[in-house]
Amino acid sequence: MARKATKIPTATILRLSIYHRYLQSLQKDGIPVISSAQLADGTNVNPAQLRKDLSYFGRFGVRGVGYDVPKLLNQIKEILGLGKTWDMALIGAGTIGQALLQHHYFKHQGYNFVLVFDNNPARIGKKAANGMIIHSTDELSQKLAETPVDLAVLAVPASSAQKIADMAIGAGIKGILNFTPVRFKVPNHVKLQHVDFTNLLDTLTYALSSKKNEEKQGVLKKEKSWNAHQPWKNPRLNYSNLLVTK
Repeated sequence: MARKATKIPTATILRLSIYHRYLQSLQKDGIPVISSAQLADGTNVNPAQLRKDLSYFGRFGVRGVGYDVPKLLNQIKEILGLGKTWDMALIGAGTIGQALLQHHYFKHQGYNFVLVFDNNPARIGKKAANGMIIHSTDELSQKLAETPVDLAVLAVPASSAQKIADMAIGAGIKGILNFTPVRFKVPNHVKLQHVDFTNLLDTLTYALSSKKNEEKQGVLKKEKSWNAHQPWKNPRLNYSNLLVTK
């Protein structure tokens, strides 16, 4: 399956993940074939967008028939690199970190936490939510040398984010999922993704605020239009015959 020599948009990769998850549910339900319109509807995207996303990676499906669900699922799994287990280290075993450890969908998708680190003396040596021992971040390089991992998930305080990221990269980490609000720097060979819940909430509040402003402007325009068409706004009309003199 040859890829075109074109830079793939990040949004397309995100949608591939959505298609993959939906196809998994179809396969589980025993549905063998699905049309592009049905797949687009089930993933809430435009059919043309769906076809464009897939076209970056080759030709899929049969015109007039649709997509073979197990085949397309395996093809997208190959594109996303989900044909293997990805070992991960969690750095930061606080509230967010503990919640991530208990998220069973990670393992279901082939993402496996094998190491947990923290710099809080009250947590070091204790068991994390998944039963793993929490190691000190001072042991980061040593432990990663003993148990190499592919990815690091950072859920540390903002003040130590860059330092911890540098340590992880120095220990051989090639990909980082960052849950801190800091946009720290990494070398070009390291892949970095940020997850900032406040940014996501900001997009929601913007959308809601914009909608309210649009509705308000719509009401004002209607009032202005209504007032402009009332007879008292027409200087050519004479209302003297309406006056009552006592």
